[in-house]
Formats: sequence, structure tokens, C-alpha cells
Amino acid sequence: MRFSSNVKPHVLLLIVGTILLLGYVYFNFFSERLNGRTDVVSVTPWLAPIVWEGTFDPVLVDNIYKPMNLTVATTVFAIGKYVRFLQDFLETAEKHFMVGFHVRYYVFTDRPHDVPSVNLSQGRHLSVIQVPGSNRWQEISARRMEIIQTTIERQIRREADYIFCLDVDSKFHARWGSESLGRLVAVIHPGYYEQTRDRFPYERRPASTAYIPMDEGDYYYGGAMIGGFVEDVYTLTKVCRTRFEEDAGNSIEAAWQEESHLNRYLLDNKPSKVLSPEYLWQDFKAKTKEVKVIRFSGVIKNYADVRPNV
Repeated sequence: MRFSSNVKPHVLLLIVGTILLLGYVYFNFFSERLNGRTDVVSVTPWLAPIVWEGTFDPVLVDNIYKPMNLTVATTVFAIGKYVRFLQDFLETAEKHFMVGFHVRYYVFTDRPHDVPSVNLSQGRHLSVIQVPGSNRWQEISARRMEIIQTTIERQIRREADYIFCLDVDSKFHARWGSESLGRLVAVIHPGYYEQTRDRFPYERRPASTAYIPMDEGDYYYGGAMIGGFVEDVYTLTKVCRTRFEEDAGNSIEAAWQEESHLNRYLLDNKPSKVLSPEYLWQDFKAKTKEVKVIRFSGVIKNYADVRPNV
């Protein structure tokens, strides 16, 4: 992004983001009445928008964000046999993800020679970063926060304004655009958006730093998507990494690894925007009446075949 004033870029982005957030909440307030999306909740208790089809105008939000000349970073981990999902991920992203924006893909893999060649649109780039493999998928999951944190420190914070950290075993099916941008962005897990919080699979052991009591919690967020300003996601990954390491020192592994720590962090640090399950569906699930569009979904796979351990 280019700035002509003396205002620091992250400060200006925060100001603009706050203005957009207020406008978005105002728009959602009226769109529920004009477009009839009374079948879903489109604002959180802390007044952050929940993005569903019919709660935003794609032309309007693109006209706001595209003149800002933003660059969006996108990280994926293609470790071991998961590299087989990378081509579909990239090819569908080129059709649907942040179209018209500068995008930088960061692919973390232990098999750099297996990374497919995909034609990228102008202004979109791919960096392959070699990382070690592992015999345990839980260890790969645990290292994700650390690797994203260190890569932001070394590279991403100089190259992008926003970042989305996504799962590679997924495909894009429809628009994922500027309506998803925000200071700190989370997505509601498709398996729990209709459940009450006592059914959420939070970490329930008080000894863990990811612990959430039974009477606390807002939503259950999916770990397959973390997003926001680069610096806000950096803080998230740094805190979650520290808590991971503290738990490991006490011989504790949270129930759902980084997803458990993510949910604890987002309980204390409310996201400024929440994406509906349209942005993280699961291919084995039938589409429900609330989900008008499936934008991004995890593919059906045999875990015994792709994971080093089950």
C-alpha cells in the first residue's frame, strides 16, 4: 500500500478499518430489513459484523478497498502428502480469492520439488518456503503458529497489509473478496454454528492455557482460517505459540491443538469481523438453508492416507 502522508501505515489502516466497520454495521442493520436476512444473526454481541451472503454489496466494498492498493498474504502448509491438495487450492484461489487484489501466496512444504506450477494472474506471486516434515500431524499443527510468526517477522510484514492463514486441503467455490477484510478476522466452524456453547469442543482442562470454562465462550471458531492486519495476526500467533510452549512444558496438549488456543485467544481478543460458515464449509456436509453460497470448503479425504499418523 502507498501512503503520501506522515501517518504510519498501520495507524491509517486502523482508522480506515474502524470507519469501514461502523459503516458495515450500519449497512448490516438495514440490509437485514431490506434483504430479509432475518434467518441469520449478522452482528455479534460486541457489534462486529458476521458476513453472510446478502449482508454486503460486493461492488460497494470493492470500490472502497481496491483504490487502497492493498496486498493480501495467504499462507498454506503443504506438508508430506498434503502437497497433493495444493494445485486445486491455488487454481480455485485464482478464480475466486481476492480477485483484483495483489496477493502473495506463501507455501510451507517439506517437498518443494512437488509444488505444482500454476498460472497466476498479474500482481499475484508465490513463494515456496521449505520447512521440516514430521511423523505426527499434531506436531505439524503445533508448529504452524511458530512458523507463521517467524515468517511475518522475516518477510511478510514488509510485503503485505492483510493476511489469511488457510488450510491447503480446501477449495474455493465462489467469491471470497474484500468483504472479508478486517483488523482481526475469524470464521465460525461449520460443525458448531447451530450448537450452544456447552457443546463447543473447547479445551476444558484448567491446567491448559487454552482452557475455557463451561459458562464462557462466544462462538466456536475454525482453525482452518485466521485473518486480519498482518500485525494483529502476528500478535495472535506469538501469543498462541507462547501458550503452546507453556502447555508442552507441563506435558499438556490442548484438545484441538492450535484451534483450541485460537479459540482462547479470540475469547479474550474479540475479532473485529466474523465470517459465516460460507467461508469454511465441509464437503461431506449437506448445504443448509442458511448457507446460500459455499465459498470455501474442506475436501473429502482419507486421513489414514494423507496423515503420517491418525
